[in-house]
Amino acid sequence: MANKRAPNPIDMHVGSRLRMRRMMLSISQERLGEALGVSFQQVQKYEKGTNRIGAGRLQQIASELQVPISYFYDDMPGAEPAQGFAETGVSYVSDLLTTSDGLELTRAFLRIQDPKVRRRVVDLVKAIAETDGA
Repeated sequence: MANKRAPNPIDMHVGSRLRMRRMMLSISQERLGEALGVSFQQVQKYEKGTNRIGAGRLQQIASELQVPISYFYDDMPGAEPAQGFAETGVSYVSDLLTTSDGLELTRAFLRIQDPKVRRRVVDLVKAIAETDGA
């Protein structure tokens, strides 16, 4: 018999997409909770996938986070890869964007206008990763 306490993988995915978008917009769990009329603890449970998000609530969240409902189902495990990604398994992108360091790095990188400087930053990070992993 399956463990009823384990979050559903789809609920976990939707929650992770909620967290990623909330962080991208620099919205706190408390602020989102207030907008939705729920506690920040409830937002935490949505993000972890421990509480399911109903259809009406998902529409409300999508509106608050300025995305279509389909956003929460993009890159669903087991689904076809999103257009624009040649490889499968792009979860590392959402993993990166759900960390404060990853989000800060992405925001800073996107402010760099010169393509040559961007390339040098990528090369630098790759070189650091190679020496750090040794």
